Amino acid sequence: MRQATVYIDQTALQHNFNRVKALAPNAKVVSMVKANAYGHGVKDCLDALNATDSFGVACLSEALEIRQAGYQHPVTLIEGVFSEQEMPVVLQHRFECVVHHAEQLNWLLAHKTQYNAQGLKVWVKLNSGMNRLGFKPEVIVDVIKLLQSEGFHCVLTMHFANADEPDHPMNRQQIDTLLSIQSQCAPIELSCCNSAAIYNWPELHFDYVRPGIMLYGASPFADRSIEELGLKPVMRLTASVMAINHLNTGDRVGYGSLFTAPHAMDIAIVSIGYGDGYPRAFIEQNYVSINGQLKPLIGRVSMDMLAIDITDEQIELGAEVELWGEKRLVDDVAKANGTIGYELLCRLTQRPQRQKI
Repeated sequence: MRQATVYIDQTALQHNFNRVKALAPNAKVVSMVKANAYGHGVKDCLDALNATDSFGVACLSEALEIRQAGYQHPVTLIEGVFSEQEMPVVLQHRFECVVHHAEQLNWLLAHKTQYNAQGLKVWVKLNSGMNRLGFKPEVIVDVIKLLQSEGFHCVLTMHFANADEPDHPMNRQQIDTLLSIQSQCAPIELSCCNSAAIYNWPELHFDYVRPGIMLYGASPFADRSIEELGLKPVMRLTASVMAINHLNTGDRVGYGSLFTAPHAMDIAIVSIGYGDGYPRAFIEQNYVSINGQLKPLIGRVSMDMLAIDITDEQIELGAEVELWGEKRLVDDVAKANGTIGYELLCRLTQRPQRQKI
């Protein structure tokens, strides 16, 4: 059987959740499990996050998946509904919903009486300068007061554009805008901290924090490792050696013949490729771990396999290769490929086997 496997470490996930609680002891935690728990498999992660106050998802189908799995935690749709037809389903299930534009507000008000939405928590999104979603500062106060007058429990929320760069001038602008709106709507609950902001601004934890990537043991910062942040990797991606070849000087490897052997060498062909979600192109030297040692990739990654240099190593067929996990962090693989750990984790396909450990 082809051996490409994703291992999900429940203990590491619980450790990272507890790290959030230690950093933000007075805030409630909305654990982000959107995008299939950042590629980790939402059903494989919910148990380890059972102590969370709420789950955060991007859309209604993700919220319903949590309910179908048997979890009754509050669920927050951080992008709200995408059509009026979704609003009755949200209200029936008592999901907490972000409202970020006028149509969503109208849909909510139109259906609130029929579905007895009195007291439902509504997250009102402020566009504090990122200019993706949210009401502009000049209108959001009226939106909040209208919702409060209609009996909804409002949470004022926003999202940082540069939380991973604490000195970026945009941060101060966004914070000041949020605090200005808070003062005009007081008393009101607040939420603005994602993973990076949880570390950078303890004074902004407010009522709810929204950890995402840190839960899964990858860093929200380009210049700070998970060891520095007190996190543990949750996912370990492995495959196995499916062939071993000897190269003579001048032999070439893979599509495009991009690699030419500078001397006699041995290579291992590993049973994983971009069809599994491993990145095809890299801009820096990239490595995998085998027998606890880092070994370089050579040639171009194929759909189903890749090649590594094992010269002077005693490697057998079937030997396990770690693409990322404990010895080779996903953040390091991402850097070598000119991207971020978020993308690598989220773009894994369902092709590899999955196991909880």
